[in-house]
Amino acid sequence: MNYTSSTFFLFFIAVFTLYYVARNKNTQVFILIGSSLFFYAYESPQLLLVFLSSWLVTSSTAFAVRSSTLHNRKKWYASGGVAANLALLAFFKYKFLFLEPAHFNPAGHSDVGTWLILAPLPIGISFYTFHGISLLVDTFRKSAATGESRSMPHFFANTLLYLVFFPQLVAGPIIKAKEFYPQVKAKKMAEIDFNSVFKTLITGYFLKTVIADNLSEQTFWIAYPYFQWKSPMDLIVLLYGYSFQIFADFAGYSLIAIGLAQLLGYKLPDNFNFPYLSSSLAEFWRKWHISLSSFLRDYLYIPLGGNKKGELRTYVNLLIVMFLGGLWHGAAWSFAIWGLWHGIGLALERPLSQSKLFLSRHILIVAIRIIAVFTFVTLGWLLFKLQNFSEAWLYLTKLFHNEQPGVSKGALLLIAIYGFPVVAYHLLNLLRDRLGTTLKQVLYGVMLFLILTNPGPAKSFIYFQF
Repeated sequence: MNYTSSTFFLFFIAVFTLYYVARNKNTQVFILIGSSLFFYAYESPQLLLVFLSSWLVTSSTAFAVRSSTLHNRKKWYASGGVAANLALLAFFKYKFLFLEPAHFNPAGHSDVGTWLILAPLPIGISFYTFHGISLLVDTFRKSAATGESRSMPHFFANTLLYLVFFPQLVAGPIIKAKEFYPQVKAKKMAEIDFNSVFKTLITGYFLKTVIADNLSEQTFWIAYPYFQWKSPMDLIVLLYGYSFQIFADFAGYSLIAIGLAQLLGYKLPDNFNFPYLSSSLAEFWRKWHISLSSFLRDYLYIPLGGNKKGELRTYVNLLIVMFLGGLWHGAAWSFAIWGLWHGIGLALERPLSQSKLFLSRHILIVAIRIIAVFTFVTLGWLLFKLQNFSEAWLYLTKLFHNEQPGVSKGALLLIAIYGFPVVAYHLLNLLRDRLGTTLKQVLYGVMLFLILTNPGPAKSFIYFQF
């Protein structure tokens, strides 16, 4: 169910109405769980079994960690739960990195094993398994405020809500267990900041429907084999267009998820902080997909030793984290290479971070660094669009050795038109304290008008595939 579809709007209106008619906390939790399970099972009911299996394993092991008084037993329960979540993710997401699907013929085999092998990727599995890991680790560290009740049914219900909460189920933002559980309480409509919700949702839907969906009509030509007949200038323009598109698509989704959660009384973490203004790769990763960066830092980079075990170990840790972070995005080696692209960039940048070039606040130097980082990041997005590495390599080859002349003026104009709001969105943030209330209201009015009059063809969110 796409968050931009009329079906979803009707679904959300029904849930919102029932949710606030019921003022009792337990009833509200029940409504959220039921509606979230319906949302999850809407397109692929059979994959609900995969999610429920993950929930049962996570809840059981987390409750055992919570209830046990022996440290070693807590450790075994937590380790087992984390391993089970990772195994589930690995089986459903990465099996075809090592298995050839053509070897499994569904016509000749109707057994459960064949169905499991050929089953489509469960939506949101990357996100709800990470939520499960967060719960287990935080519970083991005694940093998860999961409530005082020792009741197993109560704990299982809260955990089910944490894992299946539909505004962020499919593509985040990732919220840590210790940040979510304290929010599970009775909600009142009077507590909603409708002004904040309006601004968040308008911005999110504008970025997604007006910018990302319209840009997708142009960046389609990056796909193989179409790019082979484009000029080098066209290829450059298309790649920058995709950079604008993927930001608008994912930042737009994150804002929509945050706004919907606010309407239901829950606060999700910010996921983007104007990342294309970053003047270093380290800054970019503090501002892009913040919830994932925070998760990888807290649950992988720091446990590996972070930067506390010498320079060489720090570089190794960076490469490991970025490699695994890249592979988390999808079952293709191109994602792992994309992660290494950023890992190597971070490693090369690290010894320069205290140089005059990086410390200079001169506006021209900062602008050059921002453009360099944006270009580096944009080149990396090619591996997102072309997930077959040989196709991505061919694209780069054509970029430098293609004899096609000129540039498509129509495509250039449309990418400039729909890319400009992304640039303006970032630049206006620098001037946010100088913008008057009237001008801000006009801008939100213009965005709302364009949402209603100029949406692009409805496309699924790019991060839904992960």
